[in-house]
Amino acid sequence: MAEIRSTMDMVMERAARLAAEADEVSADDAYVNEGMRMAAAYLSGEGANLLEQLKKKAPEGQMAIRGGMAQTLLRNIVLPRDEQISEQSLLSLAGLQDLSGNSSDIVTICSELKQILEQYGQHREQVKQQFDESILNQLKMQLQQQGLAVDDEMALNPTMHPQYQEEWSRASAELNNQYNEALDQRKELIGQRFGI
Repeated sequence: MAEIRSTMDMVMERAARLAAEADEVSADDAYVNEGMRMAAAYLSGEGANLLEQLKKKAPEGQMAIRGGMAQTLLRNIVLPRDEQISEQSLLSLAGLQDLSGNSSDIVTICSELKQILEQYGQHREQVKQQFDESILNQLKMQLQQQGLAVDDEMALNPTMHPQYQEEWSRASAELNNQYNEALDQRKELIGQRFGI
């Protein structure tokens, strides 16, 4: 019976330790989640300067809250879907700079990120134009090989080529991968500066 009781005591002690550790983790998680919510509110226009909001929080939770804010802001820096950089990406960059207290290294990395986002739109448009010209030339050659004259180039539509969508998707994916890799590298550097 003494053995059972000592085993039971050991199990209870271990359960108490695990519960204490779980409380610590859940408290940090709560702070991280709070930071994420604050950053989401900031991005939707409901929150003010993130650094000022952070200073109002309890000192023991500030690092975790700051990490949560940074995670949300970094997650919202994405390649533009069209030629315009999304407002959320620009707002996220500004938020990261504010949150860092305009630290020179964060400001530098954020300006690099903005430059990458701007270049992406221009580069994507150039690649699309070159791709369309290439497909158009292929169409002309096919028509000429069939003995047909190409009188009106405007009537030829490169998007009508049977493999256009498949090839454009592949070219577009390659371009996206290159730029996402560059974005991810810089976002990782910022994450390291914020301790996440």
